[in-house]
Amino acid sequence: MTRWQFRLALAAVAVLTGCGSADTPDVAATSSTAAPTTTTKRVPATIASPTTTVDPYAGLPLIDHVTWTANVDGPRLLVFPTQAGRKTAAPGTDELAWQEVRALDPDADAPGMRDQFLCHWVWARMVAPGKPSWNLEPWRPDVGYQATVSANCNPGGPER
Repeated sequence: MTRWQFRLALAAVAVLTGCGSADTPDVAATSSTAAPTTTTKRVPATIASPTTTVDPYAGLPLIDHVTWTANVDGPRLLVFPTQAGRKTAAPGTDELAWQEVRALDPDADAPGMRDQFLCHWVWARMVAPGKPSWNLEPWRPDVGYQATVSANCNPGGPER
């Protein structure tokens, strides 16, 4: 269950159980024998507005598969996103997708590769939504996310 689904379910439970309603007695006020050793505090329930949407891709795989290839510069990991991975905009899916890449091939967790992946996740999906794969190269310098974005996801030189 995603964090968003959990929050939505928690809000629904709060509404259904009457959490925070005026006719629900305060726990501290109902105790008449001894002073409580803990204080119960209620957090107001957050109710989803009519404009709130649920991620239609929640629970679906975001990465279809990964494949290592070689080019003139060195090894390259081709990451093939699923349709859900191409279209979801839900918060946190970038990290979920990176975890899927790492699960498919632990060697993907090399310096700079995560920044290249996140750059593709955020920017390449907008600029080239139909690109078949996202290419991550472990030989590229680990320059941080901002510099990776500035280099069009390819720090250390253009993609060849």
